[in-house]
Amino acid sequence: MDEVQIKVEKAHPNDFGRGIVRLDPTTLLSLQLSPGDIVEIEGKRKTAAKVWRAERQDWGQGIVRIDGFIRQNAGVGIGERITIRKAEVETATKVVLAPPEGVTMEFGDHINEIIKRNIMKRPLVEGDVVPIISSMTQPMSTQMSGGQAIPLIAVETEPTDAILIIGDITEIELRQKPVRGYDGATRGVTYEDIGGLGSEIQRVREMIELPLKHPELFQRLNIDPPKGIILYGPPGTGKTLIAKAVANESRANFLYIAGPEIMGKYYGESEERIRKIFEEAEDNAPSIIFIDEIDSIAPKRQNVTGEVERRVVAQLLTMMDGLEERGQVVVIGATNRLDAIDPALRRPGRFDREIE
Repeated sequence: MDEVQIKVEKAHPNDFGRGIVRLDPTTLLSLQLSPGDIVEIEGKRKTAAKVWRAERQDWGQGIVRIDGFIRQNAGVGIGERITIRKAEVETATKVVLAPPEGVTMEFGDHINEIIKRNIMKRPLVEGDVVPIISSMTQPMSTQMSGGQAIPLIAVETEPTDAILIIGDITEIELRQKPVRGYDGATRGVTYEDIGGLGSEIQRVREMIELPLKHPELFQRLNIDPPKGIILYGPPGTGKTLIAKAVANESRANFLYIAGPEIMGKYYGESEERIRKIFEEAEDNAPSIIFIDEIDSIAPKRQNVTGEVERRVVAQLLTMMDGLEERGQVVVIGATNRLDAIDPALRRPGRFDREIE
């Protein structure tokens, strides 16, 4: 057998950022592969990974485990199917790496050699996101947060249009100018980054990722997907990270609103900011709008004395009710004070799902 089609599942936490794919013995045998071989992975685009043997509990399950970087490079999500075949590999003579848009980096002394050692023997193709383990790159400072790996983009390779590995002869060139079209705010944040929230992630995936990626299912069943979801819990429990991971895994546009910062000092300024963000989300659907500290911009109107807060709540209600791309634009609110939010926002058709 030359190739297999197989279902994708998320990687084990210890495999994050290592560029490996775990296959069970039956798949290894059918493709005549051994651990350490390189395979070509094809989803919506092609990438490559190094083969490792699956853990025993995965044998015979018809699944393959790859991390979020490989899923992104292949253009697939968890639960989707990919084609795997043995790869013909060449050693790269040159690889040019650059940060994604939204990430500012400063490179120190000897960083090229440090990165080269970090990714030695790693398979890649031009256009791949290449994770660099941050603990090994002290001479490289970054403003990026979240996760334990820094994503760099393989913007140019020699040779081109080939599956490559980094070897002793490979020249590594680093560029500080970010690559447009790769959003560093969410790219690289995957479900593997979030520990201990398996059931919560599963519920968010069912409510958000499924309608974003497969809207035809909801149309066929005549079911309205949720417009809004509220994530609530104490600070530091992963609410923002979950929203970024869902946006990344579902390949959706991510727009962030910091609750207190949206409030303007001039009449109508706050409402205009909210309106523009919703318009941008609909123009670039599928999109996820994340409103952090939503209780600060949408408190119970009977408890506020200022007119600004009342107008902002009214504007938010208007925009939620006016969403035309239902299922393709989802609003996620985060709060640690659920009872402080105006009850009108928590009615059906607005923020009608709540996850602790």
